[in-house]
Amino acid sequence: MKTKYLISIVGPTAIGKTALSIKLAQYFETEIISADSRQFFKEMQIGTAAPTSDELSSAKHHFIHHKSIKDEYNVGAFEKDALQCLVALFKEKDVVIMVGGSGLYVDVITKGLDHFPKVDSNIREKLNKDLETKGLEDLQEQLKALDPVSYNTIAIDNPHRVIRALEICIGSEKPYSSFLNKGKEKRNFKTITVGLTADREMIYNRINQRVNIMMQKGLLEEVKGLLDYKDLNALNTVGYKELFNYLSGEWDLEFATSEIKKNTRRFAKRQLTWFKRNENTLWFDYNVPIEKIITQLESHLLV
Repeated sequence: MKTKYLISIVGPTAIGKTALSIKLAQYFETEIISADSRQFFKEMQIGTAAPTSDELSSAKHHFIHHKSIKDEYNVGAFEKDALQCLVALFKEKDVVIMVGGSGLYVDVITKGLDHFPKVDSNIREKLNKDLETKGLEDLQEQLKALDPVSYNTIAIDNPHRVIRALEICIGSEKPYSSFLNKGKEKRNFKTITVGLTADREMIYNRINQRVNIMMQKGLLEEVKGLLDYKDLNALNTVGYKELFNYLSGEWDLEFATSEIKKNTRRFAKRQLTWFKRNENTLWFDYNVPIEKIITQLESHLLV
């Protein structure tokens, strides 16, 4: 049986992953799976920098705007759906492209889900109460003390992720990170990971530019239309929560926009920390000629 390959494109937000994925999909005459958990939701288009209609028509995409913010959808459900999609695609294709900046969603396809011990449900209840009474920062500090590795790699601004890591730390008396990448089911395809990067100043400049473009395209109007749903987990994300604070009168628009840029820069830093754990990633500067990437990929496909 011929070896099947998943080319996984990773890197910080605004680095050019979408453009590269389309070029590679066209070159290999294949399709794209999105592993960006924010782009799953059809109501969130501008603020997630989802592919444009022109980009979507340039190569067939899967898992873009296929869910509503009202739907329950998690990493386990994505793993099941995406693996089923890959089985179907690999019947016709030898190569499939996957692209996304959500490290956990990328890893669940390339490596599989981690298995954690069961812990007392009272721990989560107490952490949820602590979140209400003491705030997220207090929980973040707890996690930093108990598991600095997780503190520096998970989405630290997402209370659900922080609470999940903390309940495992407390309930098992072991770091959450110690349970990662243990005894997972092997995949029946090989993964080649391509990483795009740039120096920090360039990454931050690209992020600032992207936020400005989002605001010009109507991000504020998009967020206004979602105001009634602001407490949903899907909307507890950068670009939306800051503008909810503006709409509630807590911040002015200039400050909210600057906070989007700041929090996106922090997110990009965590993305790089996460993705650089994979020592086998082929890293390229964001503006490297596509021919150089293809040459490297071709040499790996022949192995």
